[in-house]
Amino acid sequence: MADASTESHPGGPRPGPHPLEVALLASVFVVAACGLLYELAAGAIASYVLGDSVLQFSTIIGSYLFAMGVGSYLSRFFERQLPAHFLRIELLVALAGGLLPVALFLANAWAPGAFRVVLYGLVLLVGTLVGLEIPLVMRILRRNVRLRELVSQVLTFDYLGALAVSLAFPLLLVPQLGLIRTGLLFGLLNALVGVWALWLFRHELRAFAAHAAACALTLAVLAAGWAFAGQVTTLAEDRLYADRVVFAQSTPYQRIVVTHAPGEGRPGYRLFLNGNLQFAERDEYRYHEALVHPALAAHGAPRRVAVLGGGDGMAVREVLKYPGVEQVTLVELDPAMTELFTHNPALAALNGHALASPKVKIVNTDAFKWLESGEEVFDVIVVDFPDPTNFSIGKLYTLSFYALLEKRLAASGYAVIQTTSPLVARRSFWTVVQTVEAAGLRATPYHAHVPSFGEWGFVIASRRPWRLPAELPAGLRYLTPATLGLLFDFPADMARVPAEVNRLSNQVLVHTYETEWGRVMK
Repeated sequence: MADASTESHPGGPRPGPHPLEVALLASVFVVAACGLLYELAAGAIASYVLGDSVLQFSTIIGSYLFAMGVGSYLSRFFERQLPAHFLRIELLVALAGGLLPVALFLANAWAPGAFRVVLYGLVLLVGTLVGLEIPLVMRILRRNVRLRELVSQVLTFDYLGALAVSLAFPLLLVPQLGLIRTGLLFGLLNALVGVWALWLFRHELRAFAAHAAACALTLAVLAAGWAFAGQVTTLAEDRLYADRVVFAQSTPYQRIVVTHAPGEGRPGYRLFLNGNLQFAERDEYRYHEALVHPALAAHGAPRRVAVLGGGDGMAVREVLKYPGVEQVTLVELDPAMTELFTHNPALAALNGHALASPKVKIVNTDAFKWLESGEEVFDVIVVDFPDPTNFSIGKLYTLSFYALLEKRLAASGYAVIQTTSPLVARRSFWTVVQTVEAAGLRATPYHAHVPSFGEWGFVIASRRPWRLPAELPAGLRYLTPATLGLLFDFPADMARVPAEVNRLSNQVLVHTYETEWGRVMK
């Protein structure tokens, strides 16, 4: 049997690269980049909407790869007019993939019950189409490239395209363009590959005019989507959020949305991260006073304070009510948060311009790594992270994290941790208490009523016993020395229940939290 390379080039050494070969290999690079981009966009949006990024990315990647396998299998049934089939598939991928973020955001806003159906329907459709692309390109290239070189070249460009977009997606594309325009941009790239194929194979296409019209229509739809991307985002988010959206930004870490409803008795400004409410101007003072003052007032003379999370500056505002505090170190992962609440006049006014105080040092880094790498100790550490909706946040509620926290706490210091609702998520709340105790710290749990959230829980962690302070700073709107002690009394329906220790290796808290809050959301 003759070797495939001999069949392709019986006359001797293979000549230099053919222009058609170069063009198609460049197309492979673009196709691979676009295919991975659609996969990442679906995973990111699913994480925003459904939480638990590990679960969402895992199921989406699995479904997408399965669909690619189906597409590769179906490619065997395309026997003639391969360039025409390739062009049509490119245009279909451009439309389905490019409009995927638009469809998902609109589905979440207008038909939330159908979100999963739309999500996995699009993932399977795009994956199947992408699975068809590469086999067709390889069969077209086989006209000019030896089999041995064909596989290595196609796979090389495929992997390079995937590498490029995997780096650009979180670092450049989403922060600069947002998810909707990022999807549309790559849809346009897919469509341009189709236009390129139209030109390369113009002499082979039987219905050139029809293919040219399809290319023009696809480009027009995607270009219109790009032009109206802002309106689409506003339409989706105005439907999703009850109040007017005044600020929205996608960062490498989260989706930040600020809404505003002015007037007496209205919530005023509200902050949402990945769709989850973080505070409402109307009653945030209750949450932040309850978070900060039981620990700082009990300490007596705090000088060095760290705030982990809390990039909105509200907790820092409360800390600065103690004149003896000399330095506040705010550790916030997302620089967009601290920039927004430092420089936006309306939002900076909410925190009393606390982040501009000369006493405040802002460190934009991961709190886990910051605890791990530093040696400075603090009189009080305020831990104000979002609830453990996924594993990346859940690690900040683990035994490993609290062991690091203990090392950075002064001998007489206190740490205080926001700890979800002991009424709605009772087992989750006591899981945090159990984990703090497993780290060798005393745990003093308490709770406060915040109308926007309901009953909300906190835990003071320390080496020495916590004692009720005799006085609080002047001017508080919620706490008084007479009522502070009531926060530490738990009625029967919030009393302690058996709970596991939350470890990095099991992240039991994330599963428990999802189960308990899931019952409420149904």
